[in-house]
Amino acid sequence: MRIIPFDKLLDSDLIVDAIYEGGEASTTLGDPISKVLPGSGNLGGFRPSGRGPFKKFVVLYTSGTDKDWPDELNLNTGRFDYYGDNKKPGHELHDTVRKGNLILINVFELLHSTPPETDIVPPFFVFKKYPTENSKWSVQFKGLAVPGYPGLTATEDLIAVWKMTGGQRFQNYKAVFTILDVPIVSRDWINDLSRGESDTVNTPNAWKEWKGQGVYTPLTTEPTTIIRDIDLQAPQNQVQVEILEKVFEYFKDEPVHFEAFAAKVFQLMDQRVIVDEITRGVVDGGRDAVGRYLLGLPDDPVYAEFALEAKCYRPPLRGQRPNTVGVRDVARLIARLRHRQFGVLVTTSAIAKQAYQEVRQDRHPVVFICGKDISEILISKGFNTPEMVQDMLETEFPK
Repeated sequence: MRIIPFDKLLDSDLIVDAIYEGGEASTTLGDPISKVLPGSGNLGGFRPSGRGPFKKFVVLYTSGTDKDWPDELNLNTGRFDYYGDNKKPGHELHDTVRKGNLILINVFELLHSTPPETDIVPPFFVFKKYPTENSKWSVQFKGLAVPGYPGLTATEDLIAVWKMTGGQRFQNYKAVFTILDVPIVSRDWINDLSRGESDTVNTPNAWKEWKGQGVYTPLTTEPTTIIRDIDLQAPQNQVQVEILEKVFEYFKDEPVHFEAFAAKVFQLMDQRVIVDEITRGVVDGGRDAVGRYLLGLPDDPVYAEFALEAKCYRPPLRGQRPNTVGVRDVARLIARLRHRQFGVLVTTSAIAKQAYQEVRQDRHPVVFICGKDISEILISKGFNTPEMVQDMLETEFPK
């Protein structure tokens, strides 16, 4: 992975997934974003350049670890979901210090006006926190973004969501952006933007097409490997660790109750999932739940049937060796799949390498939901603390 040293930032291009190293200072003087993009500031998630309503460009910074507001970049599709900056009670939706939510409502109104006024929408540069050995301020450049995403309407790409903390309710935005297929943003274009000039010989083609014609060209990727190793199936941060621990501890002595929870997790992952039956307590033929996945229109539905297997195994936590789901477990599910069914295997642990490889290489239609996935799904649906997960488990799955 390429690392750009702090003393080279002023002259550097922006390269997707490159690391821009921060300085040694303990204060925000070590921030690299304000060096590589002069005029963007060195604090906050929203860092606009330019005064007034029309910005030269806007930086979107994410730590990637906010459990209450989990920003998410889908590397396969180029879709980036980003939350606004009204994250505590006591303020109106647009009344924030950095005016980030005001920026969001303005650019999405321009996007959806008739005709669209994309010619005055600023480019967005997305960075993610990426501490290095030399600096806690280091960041990774994730790409050049524009508001909206192919196929989403004006009611779907900017949504005001309600949250509650301490008994107080408040709203924040969830905004959807597209990371454009621009692998390198040249220093020349950055300099042009700083002068207030976005359309020059240095402008990326994907940006020109979106700005002039509204055509999205997402930066999509294909994985180079067909399986996730155990580390990628395990929780990636402390919040995920604590949530998965809570789930495992709750069900480990009575794993039969984990079956209904596993079905709920699959439903939470996708609203098109319909669980018809939890088969616990009967001879289920290797299936702990059965259901349907909606493919068609609501008034002309087409369904794909699925069978779900649940395994409450010891997860890969705190250096412990996990009890992985092996070839025999996976083969048992595959053998029970009926014609035109697909399988779903939900586990608090991980899928062993050989089992994972055989399923993907033989193209068996099996969805794997592992320990990390369970914690991420729960967090995305608002169960973002161990206490909230415990309350949900005791309420919905009483022993």
